[in-house]
Amino acid sequence: MSVRSETPGVPEIPAPLAGQPPGETTPPAWPLRALRALAQGLGYAAGLLALMSLTFLALRINPITALMALWEGAFGNASSGHLYPLSETLVKTSPLLLTGLGIVVAWRAGLFSIGAEGQLLMGALSAAALARFASSLPGPLLTLLMILAAMAAGALWGAIAGWLRVRRNVQEVISTIMLNYIALALVGWMVRGPLQERARISPQSEPVPDAALFARIIPPAWSGGIPTRLHSGVLLAFLAAIVVYLYLYYTAAGFGLRVVGQNPEAARAARFPVPKLRMQAMAISGALCGLAGGVELLGIAIRLYDNFSPGWGYTAIPVALLGGLHPLGTVLSALFFGALTAGSGNLERFSGVPSVVINIIQAAAVLAVVGVRAWRARRAGSAED
Repeated sequence: MSVRSETPGVPEIPAPLAGQPPGETTPPAWPLRALRALAQGLGYAAGLLALMSLTFLALRINPITALMALWEGAFGNASSGHLYPLSETLVKTSPLLLTGLGIVVAWRAGLFSIGAEGQLLMGALSAAALARFASSLPGPLLTLLMILAAMAAGALWGAIAGWLRVRRNVQEVISTIMLNYIALALVGWMVRGPLQERARISPQSEPVPDAALFARIIPPAWSGGIPTRLHSGVLLAFLAAIVVYLYLYYTAAGFGLRVVGQNPEAARAARFPVPKLRMQAMAISGALCGLAGGVELLGIAIRLYDNFSPGWGYTAIPVALLGGLHPLGTVLSALFFGALTAGSGNLERFSGVPSVVINIIQAAAVLAVVGVRAWRARRAGSAED
């Protein structure tokens, strides 16, 4: 049985590749799909809550106290207000969402990229270099050019790994890890050399001109006089999630990319341009990660420096996996990780629980969700047999 793509110009492919169960000619009506998605989301939320409680119990930590501290650190409470904690959660979410979306695009194409960290660093490096040598430009124009430079640098860094895979059959897992180290070394050299601040005191660049920085969204008067760090660049991350969703599921290129990821041989038989789609996927993935570096530089960091990233590119992998390698699922997953990160300081401060416990919770959550999905897939395969 074959089904025709909803996107014009795309050849027919077997039903399993289109994500449609054998023997089913039409998908369920959208209200039913929405209810299923809602029920699944609520189930995952309840499971994650139970998993967090069990993790705290295993570590001999009062789960109610710990969960309350996490919640207040991430979302606030009635007495201290909600805007500042919520703004910190969104700020922590932004780089995780953009790099997570980059992982989604690459992995959907069957390319297991580990290069989000290096692509993010190259994006930040290119934006900082442009700010240094084009600081006389008008602020809005400089902002736009820095964002484009960050995306272009990330895309180039991703395309290098894509070219090595397509032309030299170098596994992207190896090439992207190596490129991460090259990017890290390059940033370290640049902030001690051509981009170092004029005072030559610390290994960091000059600050980005104030006129080019992203605007703060929440006035201090709204948050009890406490300045928040929530900036307009965060909106780009959520906009990117919508764009990636539309690209993957409503364009011919996105459809072809997913087919290549599910079965490259079937894609070749259906005359999809597999090498081109792989290169495209790696470039788009890199552009998203590079954008994360540019947004962080323009919104939070202001300067480029050693250890610019605390590991967002690596955390992006569990973020994407927990989101089911789906753009909209990655939004929820990034919010979950962002809330845990924002709440960890409050957890440590008021409960005496080390913030490293959050890493344990994140790892356990990913393993549990991936395990459940693998079990469901195996059960579905056994039922078909």
